[in-house]
Amino acid sequence: MQRIVIAAVSGGLFGAGLLVSGMTDTNKVQGWLDVFGAWDPTLAFVLGGAIMPMLLAWHLTTKRAASLVGEPFPAKPDPKLGHNLVIGSVLFGAGWGLAGLCPGPAIASLSWGGTGGITFILAMIGGMVIAQPVRAQIDRLAAA
Repeated sequence: MQRIVIAAVSGGLFGAGLLVSGMTDTNKVQGWLDVFGAWDPTLAFVLGGAIMPMLLAWHLTTKRAASLVGEPFPAKPDPKLGHNLVIGSVLFGAGWGLAGLCPGPAIASLSWGGTGGITFILAMIGGMVIAQPVRAQIDRLAAA
């Protein structure tokens, strides 16, 4: 039960932050990406606001063996840049740039209706469904 409460509070804070900062507005996100036009630097402040508490959390977790709910922390990821990370990052970035939404704000955008958010979510789910077969194919090609 404690884990569910922590997840709900964390998700609520995240969603509220997206709404208050305006990051559910596709024009804000696309403005961040338009560095040679009507550039909007406000996303940098949102990113900075997210990085600061995360740095504190990382610092605090180095002194702990388990999370507040008793779960062990996940292993540190391999810092090596593999083809899966590069290809996935390019696809994620292209979708983010074209739609002006990443998954969190896309889910939040469902609250005010319209077909844009629904279309994005359906396409995102479709990408998740085909991800494993595509990754397997990429791995086979990389091994050859």
